[in-house]
Amino acid sequence: MSHEKINAYHVMWILVFFDLPVITKTERKQATQFRNNLLKDGFSMLQYSVYIRHCASLQNTTVHVKRVKQTVPPKGKISILLITDKQYGDIITYHGSKIKDNPKIPRQLELF
Repeated sequence: MSHEKINAYHVMWILVFFDLPVITKTERKQATQFRNNLLKDGFSMLQYSVYIRHCASLQNTTVHVKRVKQTVPPKGKISILLITDKQYGDIITYHGSKIKDNPKIPRQLELF
């Protein structure tokens, strides 16, 4: 995704979806390293191969998208989806047959 396209939207959430090969020892190591890099960069696991991160600004979103791109392993598929708070708030989540409340949106800190 180009930088211009990111700036066209008021992005607040980054979702990273991935399907990485884990057949060889090297592939397993690369997949683990990719997941660990996401966690170090403030992402949380939504599902096993889906990680999410809230961003307070477009500039912050761009920084984290670049970090993900820099850690992409040589094999596998990585997708990055950018959505607004409103879109994220409309997610319906089920745990078994029971609906689960949507996650709370982090409060933005103001520094003076």
